[in-house]
Parts: sequence; structure tokens; C-alpha cells
Amino acid sequence: MLEVHWVKCADGNSWCKLEDVDLSGVRSTGVYIIWHGGNPGHVVYVGQGDIAARVGSHKSNRAILAYASKGTLFVTWASVSANQMDGVERYLADTWSPLVGDAHPDCYPVAVNSPW
Repeated sequence: MLEVHWVKCADGNSWCKLEDVDLSGVRSTGVYIIWHGGNPGHVVYVGQGDIAARVGSHKSNRAILAYASKGTLFVTWASVSANQMDGVERYLADTWSPLVGDAHPDCYPVAVNSPW
């Protein structure tokens, strides 16, 4: 299993709210997970790439924002090397069955530690 570091907000103890997350200093590429809190919470979207650009675009994605009615939307990400991103995204999508998006890489999954 590949051990990755899942990013939390500035205080280091809480998850970043999608609507408030400051991406201006983020220069990493890797994988990310967007989920809604609530009871039960659920993974809304799994993706990969330039974190600031991709997560920034999701801050206005109607399909994702629709789930804010179920609970606060949160995001976390982890740096992953380019040659492992497809496999990690596949693993995360297989594990968490995101509510939005179904075009995940068709490749062998690369297991990573859970952010939770």
C-alpha cells in the first residue's frame, strides 16, 4: 500500500471546506477527494491532476455543489507521482463509489491509505 499524506487546512486538524479552501499557494499534483458531511457523509467526487486548477474548477461545478444540501462539502488531496496517479484514482473511485463522475482510468488500482 502506498502511504500518502492527506492535506488538512491551515490549523492542521480540520478538513478544508470546499467553498473556503485557499488554493493560491498549492503547487502540487496528485489525487483529491471531495465529500459531503452529514449522516451519513458520502464521497462526491474523486479526481487527479493539478490540485489548484482541478479543485478550483470544482468550486463552481453544479453537479458537485448540489450535494451541499446534504452536508458541508470538504476536500483533501495528496501528492502522488505522475506514474501512479491513474492507479490511485482508480483505487479511490473503486473504494468510495463517488456520486459524481464515472470516467475513471481503466487501469490497475494502486491502494493508498484512507484520509479517514
